[in-house]
Amino acid sequence: MPQPWITRDCIIVVMGVSGAGKSEIAGRLASVLQCDWIEGDTLHSAENKDRIRRGIPLTDALRWPWLAAICDAALDRKTRPLVIACSALKRSYRDFIRERLEPVRFLFLDGPADLIAARLRARTGHFATVELLQSQLAELEPPTADENALRVDIARSPDEIVREARDTVSPR
Repeated sequence: MPQPWITRDCIIVVMGVSGAGKSEIAGRLASVLQCDWIEGDTLHSAENKDRIRRGIPLTDALRWPWLAAICDAALDRKTRPLVIACSALKRSYRDFIRERLEPVRFLFLDGPADLIAARLRARTGHFATVELLQSQLAELEPPTADENALRVDIARSPDEIVREARDTVSPR
């Protein structure tokens, strides 16, 4: 019998480039699942935030400590499920998260660059700006079939995206 994509013991990482809606979807999904969530952006170092604010892409060397901090924060939270908002742009980042936090599910927020750029230009109060979008899209390695990620179109409403994540059945 097929199993639900989200299980009681899993961690759900809402991933995608800046402006895809990670925080919005992660917060809504956590509310529906009645669980905690972690906003990965709050765990960036001051140096990372400054670089991002100035439109300078992060290097792998700057991202690894941030990813470790996200995993540490998740391990400190004992209740599951748990939702995390984190870009997780590369397969190696997702593998690292999986190794530290298994079982993990990735909810990939995907959409056209022009829609994401419009969202970035319209938002206020966040340190990531539209200047980083092209570098993030260039670095993005979309999840492959073996990662059992759920890919959703960000043109859909947040409620539809959350409902699909909640109701999806895992192919495994």
